[in-house]
Amino acid sequence: MKKIVFLTGAGMSVESGFKTFRGSDGLWEDFPVEQVASHEGWLANPTLVTNFYNKLRRKLFSAKPNEGHCLIHELEKDFQVTVVTQNVDNLHEKAGSTHVIHLHGELDKVCSSNDPYNPAYIRQLTAEEPEVQPGTKADDGSLLRPFIVFFGESVPMIEPAAEATQEADIFVIIGTSLNVYPAAGLVRYAPAHCPVYLIDPDPVSPNTNHPFTHIRKGASEGMRELVTLLR
Repeated sequence: MKKIVFLTGAGMSVESGFKTFRGSDGLWEDFPVEQVASHEGWLANPTLVTNFYNKLRRKLFSAKPNEGHCLIHELEKDFQVTVVTQNVDNLHEKAGSTHVIHLHGELDKVCSSNDPYNPAYIRQLTAEEPEVQPGTKADDGSLLRPFIVFFGESVPMIEPAAEATQEADIFVIIGTSLNVYPAAGLVRYAPAHCPVYLIDPDPVSPNTNHPFTHIRKGASEGMRELVTLLR
Protein backbone atom coordinates (compact mmCIF):
# COMPACT_ATOMS: atom_id res chain seq x y z
CA MET A 1 0.00 0.00 0.00
CA LYS A 2 1.42 3.36 -1.03
CA LYS A 3 2.19 5.95 1.64
CA ILE A 4 0.66 9.40 1.34
CA VAL A 5 1.67 12.21 3.68
CA PHE A 6 -0.40 15.36 4.12
CA LEU A 7 0.99 18.59 5.52
CA THR A 8 -1.97 20.75 6.54
CA GLY A 9 -2.08 24.34 7.69
CA ALA A 10 -4.63 26.89 8.79
CA GLY A 11 -6.45 26.91 5.44
CA MET A 12 -7.46 23.31 6.08
CA SER A 13 -9.81 24.35 8.89
CA VAL A 14 -11.22 27.64 7.59
CA GLU A 15 -14.26 25.93 6.06
CA SER A 16 -15.02 24.49 9.49
CA GLY A 17 -15.33 27.99 10.90
CA PHE A 18 -12.08 27.67 12.80
CA LYS A 19 -10.23 30.82 11.91
CA THR A 20 -6.62 31.02 10.90
CA PHE A 21 -4.22 32.36 13.49
CA ARG A 22 -3.00 35.03 11.12
CA GLY A 23 -4.82 37.48 8.89
CA SER A 24 -7.13 40.40 9.58
CA ASP A 25 -9.78 38.16 11.12
CA GLY A 26 -7.37 35.74 12.74
CA LEU A 27 -7.50 34.31 16.21
CA TRP A 28 -4.87 36.76 17.38
CA GLU A 29 -6.85 39.84 16.34
CA ASP A 30 -7.69 40.88 19.92
CA PHE A 31 -4.26 40.19 21.42
CA PRO A 32 -0.66 40.63 20.33
CA VAL A 33 0.86 37.23 19.59
CA GLU A 34 3.56 37.90 22.17
CA GLN A 35 0.94 38.09 24.93
CA VAL A 36 -0.85 34.82 24.31
CA ALA A 37 1.51 32.60 22.31
CA SER A 38 5.00 33.08 23.71
CA HIS A 39 6.81 31.76 26.76
CA GLU A 40 7.43 35.33 27.87
CA GLY A 41 3.72 36.09 27.60
CA TRP A 42 2.90 33.02 29.68
CA LEU A 43 5.35 34.03 32.41
CA ALA A 44 4.07 37.61 32.41
CA ASN A 45 0.37 36.79 32.66
CA PRO A 46 -0.59 33.10 32.87
CA THR A 47 -4.18 34.03 33.74
CA LEU A 48 -4.61 35.96 30.48
CA VAL A 49 -3.11 33.10 28.48
CA THR A 50 -5.22 30.46 30.24
CA ASN A 51 -8.43 32.41 29.66
CA PHE A 52 -7.54 33.06 26.01
CA TYR A 53 -7.17 29.34 25.31
CA ASN A 54 -10.29 28.53 27.34
CA LYS A 55 -12.25 30.78 24.97
CA LEU A 56 -10.56 29.28 21.93
CA ARG A 57 -11.22 25.77 23.17
CA ARG A 58 -14.95 26.38 23.39
CA LYS A 59 -14.89 27.21 19.67
CA LEU A 60 -12.89 24.05 18.98
CA PHE A 61 -15.37 21.70 20.61
CA SER A 62 -18.24 23.15 18.58
CA ALA A 63 -16.33 22.98 15.26
CA LYS A 64 -16.96 20.12 12.83
CA PRO A 65 -14.61 18.67 10.22
CA ASN A 66 -15.25 19.74 6.65
CA GLU A 67 -15.37 17.63 3.51
CA GLY A 68 -11.63 18.04 3.03
CA HIS A 69 -10.89 16.48 6.42
CA CYS A 70 -13.31 13.65 5.65
CA LEU A 71 -11.78 12.94 2.22
CA ILE A 72 -8.32 12.67 3.77
CA HIS A 73 -9.71 10.06 6.17
CA GLU A 74 -11.42 8.18 3.34
CA LEU A 75 -8.09 7.80 1.54
CA GLU A 76 -7.06 5.42 4.33
CA LYS A 77 -9.05 2.78 2.40
CA ASP A 78 -6.48 2.91 -0.41
CA PHE A 79 -3.33 4.39 1.13
CA GLN A 80 -1.29 4.38 4.28
CA VAL A 81 -2.06 7.97 5.34
CA THR A 82 -0.09 10.16 7.71
CA VAL A 83 -1.33 13.67 8.48
CA VAL A 84 1.24 16.19 9.65
CA THR A 85 -0.61 19.29 10.79
CA GLN A 86 0.43 22.75 11.86
CA ASN A 87 -3.05 23.21 13.30
CA VAL A 88 -3.81 22.86 17.00
CA ASP A 89 -7.41 21.76 16.39
CA ASN A 90 -8.54 18.13 16.45
CA LEU A 91 -10.61 18.21 13.27
CA HIS A 92 -8.54 15.54 11.51
CA GLU A 93 -9.20 13.20 14.42
CA LYS A 94 -12.90 14.13 14.45
CA ALA A 95 -13.03 13.16 10.77
CA GLY A 96 -11.54 9.77 11.61
CA SER A 97 -7.87 10.11 10.63
CA THR A 98 -5.90 7.56 12.63
CA HIS A 99 -2.32 8.80 12.27
CA VAL A 100 -1.97 12.52 12.98
CA ILE A 101 1.27 14.27 13.94
CA HIS A 102 0.65 17.64 15.60
CA LEU A 103 3.64 19.93 15.08
CA HIS A 104 2.39 22.86 17.14
CA GLY A 105 0.55 21.10 19.94
CA GLU A 106 -3.05 20.24 20.68
CA LEU A 107 -5.59 22.74 21.94
CA ASP A 108 -7.71 20.11 23.70
CA LYS A 109 -4.87 19.26 26.07
CA VAL A 110 -3.03 21.01 28.91
CA CYS A 111 0.31 20.15 30.42
CA SER A 112 2.90 20.96 33.04
CA SER A 113 4.55 24.34 32.55
CA ASN A 114 7.82 22.89 33.89
CA ASP A 115 7.80 19.66 31.87
CA PRO A 116 5.39 20.14 28.94
CA TYR A 117 6.06 16.88 27.10
CA ASN A 118 5.97 14.53 30.07
CA PRO A 119 2.91 12.37 29.35
CA ALA A 120 2.34 11.90 33.09
CA TYR A 121 1.31 15.56 33.32
CA ILE A 122 -0.65 15.95 30.08
CA ARG A 123 -4.39 16.23 30.64
CA GLN A 124 -7.06 15.69 27.99
CA LEU A 125 -9.95 18.15 28.16
CA THR A 126 -13.49 17.45 26.96
CA ALA A 127 -16.45 19.29 25.48
CA GLU A 128 -18.19 18.89 28.86
CA GLU A 129 -15.21 20.36 30.73
CA PRO A 130 -13.26 22.46 28.19
CA GLU A 131 -11.83 25.03 30.58
CA VAL A 132 -8.98 25.23 33.06
CA GLN A 133 -9.33 27.58 35.98
CA PRO A 134 -6.38 30.00 36.19
CA GLY A 135 -4.00 28.81 38.89
CA THR A 136 -4.78 25.11 38.43
CA LYS A 137 -1.67 23.00 38.91
CA ALA A 138 -0.34 19.89 37.24
CA ASP A 139 0.63 16.88 39.32
CA ASP A 140 4.22 18.12 39.48
CA GLY A 141 3.11 21.30 41.24
CA SER A 142 3.62 23.66 38.29
CA LEU A 143 0.83 25.63 36.64
CA LEU A 144 -1.14 23.82 33.94
CA ARG A 145 -0.47 25.53 30.62
CA PRO A 146 -1.90 24.97 27.15
CA PHE A 147 -0.28 22.04 25.33
CA ILE A 148 0.77 24.42 22.59
CA VAL A 149 4.20 25.07 21.09
CA PHE A 150 4.67 28.74 21.87
CA PHE A 151 6.56 30.94 19.41
CA GLY A 152 10.29 30.52 19.94
CA GLU A 153 10.00 27.04 21.48
CA SER A 154 11.40 23.90 19.88
CA VAL A 155 9.14 21.68 17.77
CA PRO A 156 9.82 18.15 19.03
CA MET A 157 7.44 16.44 16.59
CA ILE A 158 9.30 17.73 13.54
CA GLU A 159 11.59 14.68 13.61
CA PRO A 160 8.85 12.04 13.23
CA ALA A 161 7.21 14.30 10.64
CA ALA A 162 10.45 14.40 8.62
CA GLU A 163 10.83 10.63 8.90
CA ALA A 164 7.30 10.10 7.60
CA THR A 165 7.93 12.49 4.70
CA GLN A 166 11.11 10.65 3.73
CA GLU A 167 9.05 7.48 3.27
CA ALA A 168 6.23 9.14 1.31
CA ASP A 169 5.15 7.96 -2.12
CA ILE A 170 2.91 11.03 -2.43
CA PHE A 171 3.20 14.31 -0.53
CA VAL A 172 0.28 16.75 -0.31
CA ILE A 173 0.34 20.28 1.12
CA ILE A 174 -3.00 21.89 2.01
CA GLY A 175 -3.79 25.38 3.23
CA THR A 176 -0.41 26.64 4.34
CA SER A 177 1.67 29.56 3.13
CA LEU A 178 4.84 27.56 3.84
CA ASN A 179 6.24 30.52 5.74
CA VAL A 180 6.32 28.87 9.17
CA TYR A 181 9.46 26.89 9.92
CA PRO A 182 10.44 24.18 10.54
CA ALA A 183 7.22 22.83 8.98
CA ALA A 184 7.82 24.70 5.72
CA GLY A 185 11.04 22.74 5.21
CA LEU A 186 9.36 19.33 5.30
CA VAL A 187 8.83 19.25 1.53
CA ARG A 188 12.62 19.03 1.16
CA TYR A 189 12.47 15.58 2.74
CA ALA A 190 10.14 14.22 0.06
CA PRO A 191 11.94 11.62 -2.09
CA ALA A 192 12.90 12.68 -5.61
CA HIS A 193 10.38 10.23 -7.14
CA CYS A 194 7.56 11.48 -4.91
CA PRO A 195 4.91 13.63 -6.62
CA VAL A 196 4.01 16.76 -4.63
CA TYR A 197 0.56 18.34 -4.75
CA LEU A 198 -0.25 21.76 -3.31
CA ILE A 199 -3.87 22.64 -2.58
CA ASP A 200 -4.37 26.34 -1.92
CA PRO A 201 -6.43 29.01 -3.68
CA ASP A 202 -3.63 31.56 -3.36
CA PRO A 203 -0.21 31.70 -5.02
CA VAL A 204 2.31 29.78 -2.90
CA SER A 205 6.02 29.27 -3.50
CA PRO A 206 7.31 26.14 -1.78
CA ASN A 207 10.92 26.56 -0.74
CA THR A 208 12.09 23.66 -2.86
CA ASN A 209 13.25 22.76 -6.35
CA HIS A 210 10.98 19.70 -6.27
CA PRO A 211 8.34 19.98 -9.03
CA PHE A 212 4.78 20.21 -7.76
CA THR A 213 1.21 20.36 -9.01
CA HIS A 214 -0.73 23.37 -7.70
CA ILE A 215 -4.48 22.86 -7.31
CA ARG A 216 -5.72 26.42 -6.80
CA LYS A 217 -8.80 25.61 -4.78
CA GLY A 218 -9.90 25.52 -1.17
CA ALA A 219 -9.40 22.46 1.00
CA SER A 220 -12.61 20.58 0.24
CA GLU A 221 -12.84 21.39 -3.48
CA GLY A 222 -9.13 20.75 -3.88
CA MET A 223 -9.37 17.39 -2.10
CA ARG A 224 -12.18 16.33 -4.41
CA GLU A 225 -9.91 17.04 -7.39
CA LEU A 226 -6.96 15.27 -5.77
CA VAL A 227 -9.01 12.14 -5.04
CA THR A 228 -10.00 12.04 -8.71
CA LEU A 229 -6.35 12.38 -9.77
CA LEU A 230 -5.17 9.65 -7.41
CA ARG A 231 -7.82 7.18 -8.49
